[in-house]
Amino acid sequence: MEANQIAGDGLAGTQKEASLRALMLRTGYQLLQENGQRRYGGPPPSWDGPPPERGSEIFVGKLPRDLFEDELVPLCEKFGKIYEVRMMMDFNGNNRGYAFVTFSNKLEAKAAMKQLNNYEIRNGRLLGVCASVDNCRLFVGGIPKMKKREEILSEMRKVTDGVVDVIVYPSAADKSKNRGFAFVEYESHRAAAMARRKLLPGEQTYKTIILII
Repeated sequence: MEANQIAGDGLAGTQKEASLRALMLRTGYQLLQENGQRRYGGPPPSWDGPPPERGSEIFVGKLPRDLFEDELVPLCEKFGKIYEVRMMMDFNGNNRGYAFVTFSNKLEAKAAMKQLNNYEIRNGRLLGVCASVDNCRLFVGGIPKMKKREEILSEMRKVTDGVVDVIVYPSAADKSKNRGFAFVEYESHRAAAMARRKLLPGEQTYKTIILII
């Protein structure tokens, strides 16, 4: 990979910049910052075909906040070919304590999950690793009770991508009002996760309490 291919990736001045660039040069993968996360691969340079089958992604939690792809990728490579790593990042340049790692198939993911759960990544720091749950629904609280389903659907589509449906429950006391919350269905887990990260910091639509469920 030539230097000009990685110059505009947003890594300049980041923690471990030299180590991250060395990783990119070794593997040929891209590493790009986008919407509160940093994405490594997806797909790899030599990948030909559709994305890996469902069940190929694992959730890696309890990450030390100053641990990055230059440490996580070599560890995960021991168990198979990495398709993609998505590390959640905060505004200070640290990780948020978790990442999603997608392998080329679910057998590799299962092996990595078995070996890496409770793995001591640093002195006294044990990883928490489990299967990534493919949930596509957000709970959104703080919705004005006079808002109709169509209004909520329209507003959520303005500020987030991939909205499929909105589920609203009427108030027991007054059927013309909602209960102050809604469930927003997205086309994929990735779309739901991206929407959650977009909505939480700025609360552009409502005073939101959002969970992927």
